[in-house]
Amino acid sequence: MTVTNVINAMIGDLGFPIVVSLYLLFRLERKIDDLTNAISEQEMGKKR
Repeated sequence: MTVTNVINAMIGDLGFPIVVSLYLLFRLERKIDDLTNAISEQEMGKKR
């Protein structure tokens, strides 16, 4: 199964708004992880 087929199946089963919400949630989660890592690195630099 290709990615396109999976996405189309999800839209058919769940509905477009839910699929878009899930996509945005995963994107936001990745950015939050990046920000958390950057803050941790900043804190480690201040402790030295």
